[in-house]
Amino acid sequence: MTQVDTETELSTISDQGNASKFSFGVLQFPGSNSDQDCVNAIEVLGHEAHYVWHKEESLGHLDAVLVPGGFSYGDYLRAGAIARFSPVMRALADFAENGGLVLGVCNGFQILCEAGLLPGALILNRSLQFRSEFVHLSTVNSGTPFTKAIPADQLMRVPIAHGEGCYFADGSTLNEMESHGQILWKYATAQGDLEDHANPNGSVHGIAGVCNKAGNVAALMPHPERACQEAIGSADGQWIFRSLIEHLKDAK
Repeated sequence: MTQVDTETELSTISDQGNASKFSFGVLQFPGSNSDQDCVNAIEVLGHEAHYVWHKEESLGHLDAVLVPGGFSYGDYLRAGAIARFSPVMRALADFAENGGLVLGVCNGFQILCEAGLLPGALILNRSLQFRSEFVHLSTVNSGTPFTKAIPADQLMRVPIAHGEGCYFADGSTLNEMESHGQILWKYATAQGDLEDHANPNGSVHGIAGVCNKAGNVAALMPHPERACQEAIGSADGQWIFRSLIEHLKDAK
């Protein structure tokens, strides 16, 4: 699909309007830095986003929760290792256990893995270098709340910015994830090929994002919230947030 096609289709979806607004919570930890981008991504689509400080013990009445990127607690010990003990994470675990939708981005992916809400772990990039660039994502499973609005064969061009983005899980875990459709996105070339040179961090099997077995908690290392307007280089990230909103509408 060309960029023009993408812009036209996104515009068409946007013109359908929102009969009701959904409420998204955006967690904030000391060191979070894409929390404002997450709020903007939701507001661009006509819905509400509210900051939730890490010391909160309740999430209130939210339709979905975003765990943003950044360097929570300075990435001391290892990325996400301290944030997973914040009081809000107990509330998040309860929210997820009750079927609430949770999406983590970059550091949010690391936090969710550290908290045991997602399988696997994020380790140092294969290059041992911080990588900041645009990548292309291929959607592996289009039948989830995080991918359902993404058109077939639609590549998403979104940025990455991480030093510990190499996804790893052991063989048995990967086999189980494959059998349950838990691998959502993989790194691809601009032509859509799943080649190793398109993998910016050495993630096993080129994995860029996964979900839990229940399908209501997901995360990815790339930043879709930083690719929601053409003025900043790409609007492809909107497809993920539109998927969440479409799922919430269908569930009403």
